[in-house]
Amino acid sequence: MKPSILITAGDPYGIGPEITVRALRDPAVRRACSPAVIGDTAALRRAGWTAALCPLFPEDVRGRLPRRPGPSAAGGEASLHAVTGAWALMKSRAFAALVTAPVCKESWALAGAPAPAHTDLFRLLGGREPLMLFSRGSVNAALVTEHLPVKDLARRLTGPLLKTKARLFAGALEALGLKRPTITLCALNPHAGDGGVIGSEELRTLAPAARALRRGGMDITLPVPSDAAWARHLAGESDGILCLYHDQALVPLKVAPGDAPAVHWTWGLPFPRTSPAHGTAFDIAGRNKADASGMAGAIIFAAKLAARGARS
Repeated sequence: MKPSILITAGDPYGIGPEITVRALRDPAVRRACSPAVIGDTAALRRAGWTAALCPLFPEDVRGRLPRRPGPSAAGGEASLHAVTGAWALMKSRAFAALVTAPVCKESWALAGAPAPAHTDLFRLLGGREPLMLFSRGSVNAALVTEHLPVKDLARRLTGPLLKTKARLFAGALEALGLKRPTITLCALNPHAGDGGVIGSEELRTLAPAARALRRGGMDITLPVPSDAAWARHLAGESDGILCLYHDQALVPLKVAPGDAPAVHWTWGLPFPRTSPAHGTAFDIAGRNKADASGMAGAIIFAAKLAARGARS
């Protein structure tokens, strides 16, 4: 029996509805799961959705429509309601996994959202710390902090947070079928601080937390300079790389060799959640130019997790 997957269509003025419909027409997606969609009816119809494609839970736009694709309170409200509606459906165990199309943080802010993006909202709704991670082929990269200003990094990086994220990461890698996974930990400062000369975070926070995790049985390195850490991971010397901030993970991930699209997923929720690793692309929305391979990949990845019975 194929797993049931719920898909949010994202911002109705971005490429979300288009890539959702196009992914749902992909034979590989149809073979992998039984899908349903939650989102704005008009936007999905414009993108080609029909009742024959899959069931739809409508969360329709209210308020003034923008004259052209871009950030808007109406788009933010519709996409936010789709996500909160999806959360309720997932909590009722109506579906095995959730896939989310891109939303716009500016639109959510205009709509008065209680959180800036998906992971932050799930943290608020679930009352526990989730893990943001990305997979692309054999590359698995996770984040200790997410959408955080660089100036706040040193203050927000704590031993307890690092240990929580590392344990979640190990569980996520095990859900992929990796037994006792090996993890490379990135340093924060150049040259891992050079013994405290270029920063003390490695000595004061990162290394003590890593040693505690190692004593607990986790196969994780002490902090490694990020260039060397990525070289090791891309060479296959670890199952996952634990990065400390957004661009430390996303820049190498997106320029690494390989054709497979990156899948963004969240671990630590009551259910598997995935999404494509790109944004709303307002500049090409409605022009039938969007590449749906990332969305298709996210749906298939979610179906695989669901078929494994993966739970945090």
